Amino acid sequence: MLNLNGCHMQKTFNCLAGLLLVVLLQTCVPWLGCAQDAAVSTDTVLYLDYTRPLETRVLNLIAQLTLEEKAMLLNHRGTTVTRFNIKSDGWNQCLHGVWWDRPTTMFPVSIAMAATWDTALIQQVASVTADEARAIYNGWHQDSTFKGEKKGLIYRAPVINVSRNPYWGRINECFGEDPFLTGRMGVTFVKGLQGNDPKYLKLVATLKHFAVNNVERNRMALSATVSERMLFEFWLPHFKDCIVEGGAQSIMASYNAINGVPNNINKMLLTDILKNQWGFKGFVVSDLGGVNTMVRGHEKGKMSFDQAVALSLNAGCDFSDKEFMEYIPAAVRNGLLPEARLNDALYRVLRERFRLGEFDPPAMVPYNDISPDVIGSTAHRQLALQTARASIVLLTNKRKTLPLNQNKIKKIAVIGPHADLFTAGGYSGKVTDPVTPLQGIKNRAAAGTEIIYVKGTSIIARKDSTETLVTETKEELRKAIDAASKAEVVILYVGTTLAIEAEGRDRTSLGLPANQQQLADAVMAVNPNTIVVELNAGPLTVTAIAEKAAALVEAWWGGEESGNAIADIIFGNTNPSGKLPLTVYASAEQVPSVDEYDVTKGFTYMYINGKPLFPFGHGLSYTTFKYAALKISTPVIDTNGQVSVAVSIQNTGNRAGSEVVQLYVHDVVCSVQRPVKELRAFKKITLAPGEKQTISFSIPASQLAFYDETKHRFIVEPGVFDIMAGSSSGDIRLSGQVTVQ
Repeated sequence: MLNLNGCHMQKTFNCLAGLLLVVLLQTCVPWLGCAQDAAVSTDTVLYLDYTRPLETRVLNLIAQLTLEEKAMLLNHRGTTVTRFNIKSDGWNQCLHGVWWDRPTTMFPVSIAMAATWDTALIQQVASVTADEARAIYNGWHQDSTFKGEKKGLIYRAPVINVSRNPYWGRINECFGEDPFLTGRMGVTFVKGLQGNDPKYLKLVATLKHFAVNNVERNRMALSATVSERMLFEFWLPHFKDCIVEGGAQSIMASYNAINGVPNNINKMLLTDILKNQWGFKGFVVSDLGGVNTMVRGHEKGKMSFDQAVALSLNAGCDFSDKEFMEYIPAAVRNGLLPEARLNDALYRVLRERFRLGEFDPPAMVPYNDISPDVIGSTAHRQLALQTARASIVLLTNKRKTLPLNQNKIKKIAVIGPHADLFTAGGYSGKVTDPVTPLQGIKNRAAAGTEIIYVKGTSIIARKDSTETLVTETKEELRKAIDAASKAEVVILYVGTTLAIEAEGRDRTSLGLPANQQQLADAVMAVNPNTIVVELNAGPLTVTAIAEKAAALVEAWWGGEESGNAIADIIFGNTNPSGKLPLTVYASAEQVPSVDEYDVTKGFTYMYINGKPLFPFGHGLSYTTFKYAALKISTPVIDTNGQVSVAVSIQNTGNRAGSEVVQLYVHDVVCSVQRPVKELRAFKKITLAPGEKQTISFSIPASQLAFYDETKHRFIVEPGVFDIMAGSSSGDIRLSGQVTVQ
């Protein structure tokens, strides 16, 4: 009997037509092209019968492939396997919107998304991004006149490396410095990209970059020295979350080595941990050019390409570049690579392509209904604005300078190199009419308000360097000082660009590049009502600005609606609710060497030496929140138990606002050094003035564990643990204790 389960009612006719095609498989397969000879038996096209089990179908196809065809299918930019008309997927990127040759919706960069601390919102962003990716795919499959690059459905996102290194050039691509927060953001992003259909994937999400990757300098030959404990406690938990809980179906091996073993041939990482311990069923892909860079970088020509390909596959890398296609056949024939391992790799890759619906009639795949009309739609742009607003962090607000009263201010000076500049971020697509900060102020200011714009300075990087050239004249600085002295309020926009921090380019300073600090000092000296807005990714150590500015706002690189979002915060149309997903260090002296991978030496909020400029989790609001009535369900738990923690939050101000309630733990006495605080739960809530809400968290004892290198596993050591609830890691409002026995 034919099974119609899963067919949309409105698609009944199409579904029936699709089912009928099963009977006709011996002749032609319209959705793949007439790839089979009419005389081929039914068994040879069993892989196209979507009523059969997935495993049966994939194995049936693999059994028909030649060695050369298998190798072709493991090249992620490979040529078409003509016998079966199977084309390369043509993977793509979507860190904060789809990377395409035509405009798509551009959301804030990943570090800004993390600053929302709103997992539901970020899942919605990822889902909308996946809709646009599917729409592009549907467009060129369903319309022969469709314009634009033909993109597939395997996407290389999200980046979930933690920003242990504050100089790291790719902080804009990640979710911050904390494994727990990164794990929560990563899980929700993966779920948004891959969808919730029980049979089909919307996209394949690829986690990047596995693992211990956060230095750009010499990254293709770099070896990170990491202890077993640090690896499992700090560098891997978020990857495990995204694999086991998030269900990510692809993961990328990073360029770097760990303890001398390049990750592309790191069997402990790719097979023992990922596939055996975590049960990963998807595929591992090398970073772009991974085999080539391993041969020419780590090994410096001492390893041949056929050896590198065989070692990569034997270690657990399943998918790579042209080297796989070119050298796999010889590696198998020469006994370097067992064909069983080759077939396993191929099974993992093809399984995901089957789950994307590539080998099924289009009518069977629910995501094929997504129209290109959604790309850059008004609704998606509104979500980009909502996300940008939620990401903005109010760092300081002296004398309650913000929000500005639009009806009272008549003259505003808008100054700075970022005022009329749009910085998209890494792996960004094209965008329609991005709103600059200056345009945002013009859009939101009251009619009749005089707005004076002066650039003040420029940011131009030297080629292949993060050093900057100062190109402005003294006259430009004089204009900025003059404008500031005449205005009632100054909004000064400073920060960095991709010329300063990006893939392949680590920062060399935690301060402002060029002479932006000089500009800020000059402007603040003549106008005490100066609001400074930072547009950047990595943390900026701006101690003088934090001390002198009337208000300091972290706005990141906020996507196409960034300018409007910043103006909404400044004028009070939106109450700020963002929280820092990283530590802003007070000085460079607080930061250990970037070659030190033991975070206990002073990295992140967990082990920082001294007081930061701004702590992890920090962010102010235009209202106030009272924490009360911390309740711990039981004073004692065993090592397999759990404890529930409840806390009451009340909005004690006069306007609605959102607060991120953060729960931290601390092992009071331990046999090894433990974090002073460790995030273990959080929740973002919105309260009306006077409204009160009780938030409950459940903390299993396993979240109190540390990795024991003598036992090679996590253990929960009996003892007393502090349970702390607060508005940031540096603003703990309530605390209690639980004893583990």
